[in-house]
Amino acid sequence: MSASLKALKKIEILDTTLRDGSQQEGLSLTVDDKLKVAEQLDILGVTYIEGGWPGAHPKDNEFFKRALKELNFKNSKLVAFGATRKAGAKTETDQNIKNLLNSGCEYVCMVAKAWDLHVKYALLTTLDEAKKMVYDSVKFLTDKDIKVFLDAEHFFDGYKANKNFALSILKAAQDAGALRLVLCDTNGGSLPDEISATVGQVNKTFKTLGIHCHNDTGCAVANSIAAVKSGAIQVQGCINGYGERTGNADLSVLIPNLSLKLGYETIPEKNIYLLTPVANHIAELINTAVSPQKPYVGSAAFAHKAGLHTSANARKAGAYEHIDPTLVGNTARYLVSEMSGKATLKLKAKELNLKLDEQALNVLVDELKKREYAGYHYEAADGSFELLMRRVLGWQPNYFTVESFRVETIWRPSENAELNLMHSDVLTEATVKLFINNERVIVTREGNGPVNALDNALRAAIEPYYPKLKRVHLTDYKVRVLDSDKATAAVTRVLIDTSDGEKTWSTIGVSENIIDASWEALLDSINFALLHLQEAS
Repeated sequence: MSASLKALKKIEILDTTLRDGSQQEGLSLTVDDKLKVAEQLDILGVTYIEGGWPGAHPKDNEFFKRALKELNFKNSKLVAFGATRKAGAKTETDQNIKNLLNSGCEYVCMVAKAWDLHVKYALLTTLDEAKKMVYDSVKFLTDKDIKVFLDAEHFFDGYKANKNFALSILKAAQDAGALRLVLCDTNGGSLPDEISATVGQVNKTFKTLGIHCHNDTGCAVANSIAAVKSGAIQVQGCINGYGERTGNADLSVLIPNLSLKLGYETIPEKNIYLLTPVANHIAELINTAVSPQKPYVGSAAFAHKAGLHTSANARKAGAYEHIDPTLVGNTARYLVSEMSGKATLKLKAKELNLKLDEQALNVLVDELKKREYAGYHYEAADGSFELLMRRVLGWQPNYFTVESFRVETIWRPSENAELNLMHSDVLTEATVKLFINNERVIVTREGNGPVNALDNALRAAIEPYYPKLKRVHLTDYKVRVLDSDKATAAVTRVLIDTSDGEKTWSTIGVSENIIDASWEALLDSINFALLHLQEAS
């Protein structure tokens, strides 16, 4: 980062994942989830963490009660969110204000309507009363030494409809002592040029502006950057872009854009490398995987597939990368497919500490192209590709030998099965016959479907000989039909994800018989585990 970039100003980052982000469809956080997410955000080093709306429901009440006792923030400040007093109410007795006071937070973010349409049709009051609601509420809290941010809701729509009223809301908050005046693109309909022009105009009068953008046009990050360039000193958003409808400004993209591309100070510079691990850790806590294609922190953000790209990147790091991936805690990856050149395969072999001579390399290239044509997809199956590469070099798994397996599924109609198939009885049973250390082992196990039954039987047979396998478990199972025009006779591709608690790998099987494809992927999964468990011992 150049000296001229370092000279740019500090931008406060407020993460609202625990409040605005949790309004995303399908996202539901327990209190424990919220505490763990807050810990990760503090580790990352965002300036403020908006914890929720005290008084809105018991979950947020419990969160603030526990957060003040259990969380020991090193970088961040906890913020409580709430509304101004109600129209016609006395500030000192208004329940919204009481809830904010009782939260115990030093910082409060208070929402107020900045669009006259909402004042008239949502608040059902006058514009003058709306201004008084803002002034009275902010003044009451600041007089009690609470620092207040005002979220001017629907500001950009309000500014277009009634500029004077929208600005009067900001003035009321400023006159009452608000620390930040946050301009909200609540409907997410604005574009960067409009945001830039409006923020620039408003910044001539009000110098403590923030920006809060939603992503309904796909421009939340770009709009936030435009606002910063036009004078905003606080940015509100969510890690991974969580939020209602299409989400809020994505802080995992916005932070590196502001810091690495434009030179603003956002989170501590020494913490930027934590972006990828924190974004993915929070995604695990929330149970919504980070999109592989997400800029900066996605697993494919620095993945190279075309042979030309990988060979160039191998010769000169950064030839096909806009930043060094390690700056944001990510890594370059070289994908293998029918498009892979020899340079890619050499890089992959080097990663695995394997030596490929020219003959082995030619065999691997031919085998890879043949298998990809048949439906294999090794860029999604790192575990199976490593085993393929080792087999080309002469390695063969010798932990066990399969004699045969059998799967039997019995369906019996229960009472009223014709009306409700969920109440039918289905029994699945698998038998595997193996040779382990020259001993013939036969095991039968039941399961929840054929793949689970096979997995249970295979493990029951092998684990007495390889106890470390108990640490290994399947985490995902995916099936894709490759030629759907053949209906139930189609070729299927099965991908299995497996973990030992520290490392995760993927394996693949392809066959016209889904059980056969699953068995192939399952065998690769177990053999990969045993290979690396043996190497580690």
